[in-house]
Amino acid sequence: EVSTEDPETAFFTLAKREDLNPEEGSIHHCLYQFTRNEKLTETNKLLCDVCTQRHYGPKKNIKSEKKYVYTNAKKQMLISLAPPVLTLHLKRFQQAGFNLRKVNRHIKFPEVIDLAPFCTVKCKNVAEGNTKILYSLYGVVEHSGTMRSGHYTAYAKMRSMNNRLSDLVLRGQSPQALETEPVKGQWFHISDTHVQAVSASKVLSSQAYLLFYERLL
Repeated sequence: EVSTEDPETAFFTLAKREDLNPEEGSIHHCLYQFTRNEKLTETNKLLCDVCTQRHYGPKKNIKSEKKYVYTNAKKQMLISLAPPVLTLHLKRFQQAGFNLRKVNRHIKFPEVIDLAPFCTVKCKNVAEGNTKILYSLYGVVEHSGTMRSGHYTAYAKMRSMNNRLSDLVLRGQSPQALETEPVKGQWFHISDTHVQAVSASKVLSSQAYLLFYERLL
């Protein structure tokens, strides 16, 4: 969804980004970089319909592509609707010339993450007055190996059913209260048919490829 209605609040977030100071090599830093404010200048200038009409009149009078007016602009990608389930896909493959190589760097990720600094100030599915949108980790997919061969494994958290999350999914009801602690449960490592109970610290030290969070209600 592109925000063009209110330029004054277009770049405002639900929580202050200035207070983040994200650690490099963390999922917070990845999200911060992905949602940062970008300047569109030179060859990236934005075609401005309002500027064009102001300068040349209505569109029907414009016959040449050269008559369109391009202007400097700012762009920022923010979340406009807080999902019940948050899936984060880390880029683990990088192009180096004509070759692809795997990125093995460890990215830190928490059991509970606040999405508010990356959401628009008018974010939907958020109760009025809330400045936090918290999610609890419940699944991780990990890839081991190289670009030529490898193996996918998963970490999953066995926990009790969250009926209020179902209400959010099925009925779109915004949460009225937020928990701040991760959902209680037991973590398991799954590799093909082998399943083993593991600690939360083991999960947090994994080389995550996909992260799955559920909304804390």
